[in-house]
Amino acid sequence: MKILVADDDPQLVRALRITLAAHGYEVVAAPDGAAAVALAAKERPDIVMVDLGMPRLDGVRVIEALRGWTNAPIIVVSGRTGSADKVEALDAGADDYVTKPFQIDELLARLRALGRRAVPSPNDPFVTFADVEIDLAAKTVTRSGQTIHLTPTEWRMLEFLARNPGSLVTRQTLLKEIWSSEQVSDSGYLRLYMSQLRKKLEADPAHPVHLLTEQGMGYRLVV
Repeated sequence: MKILVADDDPQLVRALRITLAAHGYEVVAAPDGAAAVALAAKERPDIVMVDLGMPRLDGVRVIEALRGWTNAPIIVVSGRTGSADKVEALDAGADDYVTKPFQIDELLARLRALGRRAVPSPNDPFVTFADVEIDLAAKTVTRSGQTIHLTPTEWRMLEFLARNPGSLVTRQTLLKEIWSSEQVSDSGYLRLYMSQLRKKLEADPAHPVHLLTEQGMGYRLVV
């Protein structure tokens, strides 16, 4: 079983490498949050162990990024003992929380418990079509290698379609996902944002082949 250890304390990482390897785990390590997200996408760990106070990207942001595409168990190992920190991490998607300093036997027991619950993630952090690549982990879009700047609403619409490639997504579902309400009416908003996405991502926006409208129903992303 592969574990990703994301922590900026090299001594702790070295100790965990030795201890976890002795108990049959394969360990990959990242020294900061941004590296952790990239390494998770590359290595596909079975369990992620993350500190909260890391440079470049803090632990909570790492958890949120990972939860955009993977269901691998995440355990926080942090020196922060406040209940607010624990609640924030768990609400972001962490499965367990251990405070430093910790007993290695307890950590191993928690890892075994998480390992029993681990299931293969059905999703990939990257969704591609034509010359477009959507990175659900980093929340970025590139076209022919160039970064495409989307508004927050455009991203939320594209992200939901990308998480359901090939499937019809109804207008009501998109309205609820984007504006977090079932009461919002579609007064042309979705058509407007879809038009903007096509201009940025389709080779011929007037004749789209990937961002499709299902008349009277909703939208579909064909990859």
